[in-house]
Amino acid sequence: MLTDLRTALPAPRRLAALADHRVFAVLLVVAAALRVVTMLGYRPATLYWYDSYTYLDTAVHLAPSATFHPIGYPLLLRALLPFHSVELIVAVQHTLGLAIGIMLYAVLRRRSLPGWAASVATVPQLLDASFLRLEHGVLSDTLFIFLVVAGLSVLLWSPRPSVRAFTGAGLLFAAAALTRTIALPLFLLVVLVLAVQRVGVRRLAALSLAGALPLAGYAAWYAQHHGRFALSGADGVALWARTMTFADCARIQPPPELAPLCPNGTRVDAASEYVWAADASLNRLPGDRFSHNDLAREFAIGAILAQPLDYLGNVIRDTSIAFSWTPIPHPDRTTPAFGFRHGVWGLPEQPLVDKVKREYDPDIRAQSSVSPYADFLIAYQYPAYLRGPLLGAILLLGAAGAVLRPRTALLPWAVAMGLLVGPVMVLDFDHRYVLPVIPVACLAAALALPRFGIGSRM
Repeated sequence: MLTDLRTALPAPRRLAALADHRVFAVLLVVAAALRVVTMLGYRPATLYWYDSYTYLDTAVHLAPSATFHPIGYPLLLRALLPFHSVELIVAVQHTLGLAIGIMLYAVLRRRSLPGWAASVATVPQLLDASFLRLEHGVLSDTLFIFLVVAGLSVLLWSPRPSVRAFTGAGLLFAAAALTRTIALPLFLLVVLVLAVQRVGVRRLAALSLAGALPLAGYAAWYAQHHGRFALSGADGVALWARTMTFADCARIQPPPELAPLCPNGTRVDAASEYVWAADASLNRLPGDRFSHNDLAREFAIGAILAQPLDYLGNVIRDTSIAFSWTPIPHPDRTTPAFGFRHGVWGLPEQPLVDKVKREYDPDIRAQSSVSPYADFLIAYQYPAYLRGPLLGAILLLGAAGAVLRPRTALLPWAVAMGLLVGPVMVLDFDHRYVLPVIPVACLAAALALPRFGIGSRM
């Protein structure tokens, strides 16, 4: 592509074309340097109990998980298994973080935004310290963001994408759903928006089939292992936990087989904590909590139908946490922002940890901060954080674009809102779940700018 550009343009025009990207080039170099500093400052990688170790174990023993984690992220870890290095995993994820910024910039320039405006839209993704921390953890989120942004980029690359482009986008959204199941309703939202935009039956069918077939294949594989056609075995447990913040069994009047799932007086500080609270009603039932997934789902649906306004109020209340100026821990045990600090973080004393060390990376060890790199990141994270009201302003600008430029801005804005509200609707608010919203919201907001005299009016 660069060779074609050199041969097609005279030297002065080639220099002008390259100069047009200089702002973004500087941002990209700074962003890459920040990621190198992160890898030097916190070694070897951030590992979370129990998510990271479960992902690594699944990568070695590929099989559909009966809990929260579908197969998408373990497949990436499996591809990297020959290197036996969690440091390589986070290096790849830091590279994906840069690639997300490049995709945002490329789409916006393709849509004729000036270089400076397209570059500004990538700043949170490239420079926000929260993304540096996210990419440095053995978690599925960075891959998930990459797949969602890639799917949107394919659909937004031209005013009328081809059937092949719709097929590619469907595969990318299917991969996102196999990485985090919240992308399943997100995919349905994408199909709905595109249907409203009247993209054509062939294109919509290509998108739907390309997205549905991999998901159906995985669900069939899941059924072979767990006896149920599904993507995970935790959707009912998650939704049950969501209802524990408002459920009133005097109003729900559940049948006898569901009554043991009623609130029993256990109090925790966030809905998601009910999944793990030992005294919660679900966890007092015999057997593993996830063995009651179907009953939990049935109870939760009944609770929502009996108390729709209470459910809606809880979703609105928890979603609003995203817009606070000072990050609010939710639940209290989490660190929503400013998590770079000095210390040594030992490994949990769990059999799974020893198993993962033997089978995936023998060099897994306690993470430690390393000066002066960690010193810099600890200072950097305070100014380099997208405050909640700024996210709200970005979403409002995207909403304006969705109304004024529905052919371009509506799709990414709808996806951003789905990413924001969806996790709260099916489980709970978590600051980590807000991070995928940011690059998509920035894309929608930037696509609104031509209506305000910036860029072309494509």
